Amino acid sequence: MYFSERALELAQRIVARATAEGLTVATAESCTGGLVAACLTEVAGASHAFERGFVTYSNEAKTALLGVPRELFARVGAVSEEVSRAMAEGALRKAGVDLAAAVTGIAGPGGGTAAKPVGLVHLAAAGKGQPTLHRSEVFPGARAAIRLAAVESALALLLRRLDGAEPGP
Repeated sequence: MYFSERALELAQRIVARATAEGLTVATAESCTGGLVAACLTEVAGASHAFERGFVTYSNEAKTALLGVPRELFARVGAVSEEVSRAMAEGALRKAGVDLAAAVTGIAGPGGGTAAKPVGLVHLAAAGKGQPTLHRSEVFPGARAAIRLAAVESALALLLRRLDGAEPGP
């Protein structure tokens, strides 16, 4: 199995809760390339809750599919809190779902800078009528490890949003 036991357990909890509550879920992903959606759909019965996933690797795709304002990229860069929030909120609107998770980051091995090192990932989880949650992490390891850690973190944040958590540390 490609996903960790923890990631699969989080995905199962999300699918079970969303299904039981009649909620729908979407994902918006950049550096994870659809792995969050893949983990959710690894769960039997995911079709009752999972609506769609947007893989928006380029800035153009983020704008065209999710409505992320172009000016954000020039101002703060694609790997930022603002873009992750805009991705999650865009997925919520564009898919017409109840919950959405977003991931943008630098999985490496190249592309990092002193300000934005390889392993930096910004995650967001949006819910209808709820404030969007954000979290950033710098994950250690090689590309595959960073991407899989980002999947777990995105699912954990989505579960927090499903649980009605308020923004905070």
